Amino acid sequence: MTENISHSGSWGLALIMIVLVSWALYRYLAPQTWREWGSVGAVQAFIIALYAEMYGFPLTIYLLVRFFGLDGSDLHANLWTTLLDIGNAGMLISMLLGYGLVFIGIGIFIQGWRELYRAYQQNRIATEGLYGLVRHPQYTGLFIALFGEGVVHWPTLFSVGLFPIILLVYSMLARHEERRMVEQFGEEYRTYRQRLPKFIPRMDQMWRLIKRFSTG
Repeated sequence: MTENISHSGSWGLALIMIVLVSWALYRYLAPQTWREWGSVGAVQAFIIALYAEMYGFPLTIYLLVRFFGLDGSDLHANLWTTLLDIGNAGMLISMLLGYGLVFIGIGIFIQGWRELYRAYQQNRIATEGLYGLVRHPQYTGLFIALFGEGVVHWPTLFSVGLFPIILLVYSMLARHEERRMVEQFGEEYRTYRQRLPKFIPRMDQMWRLIKRFSTG
């Protein structure tokens, strides 16, 4: 029975989380063009869907019960807990792994934002630090954080479905931003673009970074 699905129904907490995360999102991404607003809008929809199910009503579980005839009395709001059938241990494992990715992603995002801001103030291309590994580390951090929260920690039909759309729209946005950088910096940026991947560092780059930090 669907009425036996366990959920918190804490809509006040859901609203608080949506407002706080959305504020941080618009604060740091600061959309200006219609492309940027569209990309941020996709992330906004992801956030609303995620926290509405996490703290409100578990629509994903409800749909599983409704259309697949599952017994709602044995289901929980967390999808991993339901699919793996390992009770609260599944929720704890997914929470720890998910939050670990969230913190890593946020750290990468903030550091990338700082490096880009310094480069902007000096009217130059950001090529140091994280920008020496990939061309768009801010977006890499955003992807990691969203994957950790909406896929690993608390997956829903909407968050899992929106995640590849977010990857697509930010890939398109990054392409547009690079065209503007070529217009501004010309051959210098073309050389930089050819040298580094867009979002995912190459293994040799990651190995050099690990060796650098391990040797102090």
